[in-house]
Amino acid sequence: MVRGDGPSPWGQGLKVPIAKLRPTVYVDRIVMKINSLLVTPVAAAVPAGGSNPLGTLSQPSSSSSGWPRARSVWPTVWLVAIIGISWQLALCRAQQAGDDSQDAQVLTRGPVHEAFAGVVTFNPEPGVVVPKAAPEAIEEVPPAERPEGANVTWIPGYWAWDDERSDFLWISGIWRSLPPGRQWIAGYWAQVTDGYQWTSGYWADATAQETTYLPAPPATVESGPNIAPPSADYGWTPGCWLWRQQRYAWQPGYWAVGRANWLWMPAHYVWSPRGYVFVDGYWDYPVARRGVVFAPVLFGAGVYARPGYSYSPSIAIDLAMFAEQLFLRPNYHHYYFGDYYAPSYRQSGFVSSYSYQTNRHGFDPIFAHQRWEHRQDSHWEQGVAETYQFRRDHENARPPRTWVALQTLQANPAEAKLNRAVMATPIDQLAKRKDGPQRFQTVPQEDRQKLAQRSQEVQKSREQRRTQEATGTVAAVSAAGAVAQPATVTHAKSPIIGKAPAQLKKSEMPPNVPSTPKIDRKVLPDAIPPSRPAGLEPATPGVTPRDKVVPPVPATPGVTPRDKVVPPVPATPGVTPRDKVVPPVPATPGVTPRDKVVPPVPATP
Repeated sequence: MVRGDGPSPWGQGLKVPIAKLRPTVYVDRIVMKINSLLVTPVAAAVPAGGSNPLGTLSQPSSSSSGWPRARSVWPTVWLVAIIGISWQLALCRAQQAGDDSQDAQVLTRGPVHEAFAGVVTFNPEPGVVVPKAAPEAIEEVPPAERPEGANVTWIPGYWAWDDERSDFLWISGIWRSLPPGRQWIAGYWAQVTDGYQWTSGYWADATAQETTYLPAPPATVESGPNIAPPSADYGWTPGCWLWRQQRYAWQPGYWAVGRANWLWMPAHYVWSPRGYVFVDGYWDYPVARRGVVFAPVLFGAGVYARPGYSYSPSIAIDLAMFAEQLFLRPNYHHYYFGDYYAPSYRQSGFVSSYSYQTNRHGFDPIFAHQRWEHRQDSHWEQGVAETYQFRRDHENARPPRTWVALQTLQANPAEAKLNRAVMATPIDQLAKRKDGPQRFQTVPQEDRQKLAQRSQEVQKSREQRRTQEATGTVAAVSAAGAVAQPATVTHAKSPIIGKAPAQLKKSEMPPNVPSTPKIDRKVLPDAIPPSRPAGLEPATPGVTPRDKVVPPVPATPGVTPRDKVVPPVPATPGVTPRDKVVPPVPATPGVTPRDKVVPPVPATP
């Protein structure tokens, strides 16, 4: 679309294609033209003594001419119209940011938004440290389509570190069916001695007004089920350390009945600079009913820094394929989806979902729920492993890594038939599909504007949490097993809160919380702090690690330490030790040994 040379309220000779013009630049030019119109008086077209058919913008005066030279009402009409047009143009331009261009590259692999799926690790560790600060958050405009439901909302995106590029990428915002009775505590980047460190977000109890920071829990003793399930309808929930009576006590794992439309998130801990936060277990939606994940984006340098720049994600990730292409990266505290099959990724801490639990790293509730759904198929888990191994060994069977590469693949029927991993689709096309578990509805423009402003509220809550956790620490477990008093502080209310179960329809209410076994007080916490699993040490990209300094044990004042003296074994007094004498075997007296006589075999008569 190109403007012609004819008269127009935005000036003559404007031949810049609107699709290529940034909304802010376009609106700025319009506003400049309107300002010139507003300050230039024009002759009124209303006859003297007549009425103003366009309202009361201009009032009569005592001038002899009846209606004076006044500001025309038309600039105001243009202004009202242009505000609506400019907003639509901004949305259109923002949606075009979902297409690959010099400004942005849409990826069909990458980290998953923590609010959509959080990693459960048995021995939580500090977040990854990177060498530079994250850019300012991008202003996101939610898409015009969202899943139906009264408990669905928009959660803005955030920056994540891409260690392959040594730079940040944008994890796009998501449509999320909020877990009932939970509030989202957003993660954040904070400056530390060696760079900038990530602290993960989590779903807290919506009724909680305080956060308790605990000492590091002991190393897990979770080893999986030790008894058979009552039936195939049961799923395993791992054990967890609980803070009881100023110490940690072990709550064993247990079998619980699974639910078709609900997924149980087990109790776990989240690391923070101030201490460890306990997250109790809760019901969440299965991946297929959880909302919409949008593709991550690589933005060009300086694009997001343009004044007034906004971005609206438009490429959605197919959640059916998403669950099949899922990896966990505990040292980065994120799920990842897409092509991370090459053996080199395992060295970087990527673990396939089917092997995550078998390696004792933690618990993957998404895979556990999938396995429960396929509980009648005894070969399902083996098939998952074989599919992973095939893609690991055959590069052409792996899903494309970018939106452009995916479109190229789909244009080649032969390649598309071999590689059926279609990871992404435009949101407007996804909304029209009737074969999925979710139905979509149009988001009114006014609601999109309000939701776009939510990023400011989320950013404010991030800053409040960062400030709250920047001061004060909790002492670690001592050798005797005693611990310091936990720190409990009041936290700000999250702008993202799911409805309480009682506020939902009966058909939408989650099941009751499963019964948990009693604490096993025979299991005592280890005094040694938990160590990181082998091969999962969170490397600091661009930062040279330093050896851990072990402080020397202070010597006792006034005492010179000496070598340990081992006293000799005292000899028996007055006894000279002799060699052991072995007595000879006595011969039989009076008997001369003879050779053994073998009697002849009698002949056959």
